Amino acid sequence: MPDSQPQQPSHSSSRRGPAGSGPLLLSGARLADGRTVDVRLGEGRIEAVGTAGSLAAAGPPGAGARVDLAGYLLLPAPADPHAHADTALTADSGGPVSRASRDVQHRVTEAALLQLGHGATSLRAHVRVGDVSGLGALTAVLRAGRALRGLVGLTTVAMPRVLTGTAGADGLAMLRDALKMGAGVVGGCPDLDPDPAGYVEAVLEVAAEHGCPVDLHTDAADPARLARLAAMAGGLRPGVTLGPCGGLDRLPAEVARRAADQLAAAGVTVVCLPQGGCGGAGLREAAPVGLLRRAGVRVAAGSGALRDLANPVGRGDPLEAAYLLASRHGLRPEDAYEAVSGAARAALGLPEVRVEAGFPAELLAVRGDRLAGALSLAYSRIVVHRGRVVARTSAVREYGDSASATALGLPRQGRGRLP
Repeated sequence: MPDSQPQQPSHSSSRRGPAGSGPLLLSGARLADGRTVDVRLGEGRIEAVGTAGSLAAAGPPGAGARVDLAGYLLLPAPADPHAHADTALTADSGGPVSRASRDVQHRVTEAALLQLGHGATSLRAHVRVGDVSGLGALTAVLRAGRALRGLVGLTTVAMPRVLTGTAGADGLAMLRDALKMGAGVVGGCPDLDPDPAGYVEAVLEVAAEHGCPVDLHTDAADPARLARLAAMAGGLRPGVTLGPCGGLDRLPAEVARRAADQLAAAGVTVVCLPQGGCGGAGLREAAPVGLLRRAGVRVAAGSGALRDLANPVGRGDPLEAAYLLASRHGLRPEDAYEAVSGAARAALGLPEVRVEAGFPAELLAVRGDRLAGALSLAYSRIVVHRGRVVARTSAVREYGDSASATALGLPRQGRGRLP
């Protein structure tokens, strides 16, 4: 296994200001369709795409930066629609997880930069509001998002625990306060409320008041409850996202198919978590991705837990999520990557990205020349956000001397002989 180390980008483009401060030329990149191209970026967008060697940086000589992407596959950047940044990196805490604002902000920042190094330039963080922490965790996440602006986009989902009955009044007030503070999405887990249907109704009402998207946690193991949710959510704009929906896989085949059809008719997006769950044992199963896609449901993939008590080994790597969708769920590599890029961006309400002129310059370069290989061995990566290089991960593989490897002319990457 190569030694992989995320780094601050060493290229001169990383020392420039925010997006739009200067042009950037990506030269000699391989696209998923096999073409080798130059890509010129400016003002946070793709200005031009031409055959390799045909483009130059805009402006006078020496004005623009250049990144040599020979040997790299250039793709639309991934996004993560389901992250738990406030509890990330707490698996080894050895005691109660600190809810102090400074500690939460530190965890969120570290987790977001880790995911940025993997290639995710936009993240949606699900944050618990109410209970003991009140709005403290949300405040810390919002503060981290502002500090990270220009490196990675971070939006927040406010997740109250209870919204019905006597206890629900406080939850509703807290939810409305969270939206006023800057949370961009109304969320929660109706399965934990004594009245799940009432919880969903309250969430949809608040979302309609504020014009916000909805993103709910549910196991989706109760088909009647899921049908009611789909009926209530149908037509809501900006839209409704559900996840991780692992309980669908436990339902009889015909019941699961009917549920998938209802979700498709309602326009609901399902975010699955191929790398592991984000809660108790009931949320650790994977949604039936193939069934949902055949029904016409938009399926995106998120990371869920990231080395916390729910999943102590989570990586938060969208390419690993795509690899698992291909290897375990049988998706073509192109469809698997779409789940962590195009579909994930759509779930977040972000504009589409293509490696074509006029599209946002949200890009990921991965060492390799084919998508299947990149998903298998995606060690070296260069991440572009808003038109500039914001992260670089380099990997070096070294071997001992081998007469057979030399005789066969096998490729070798390294800095010299091993001791």
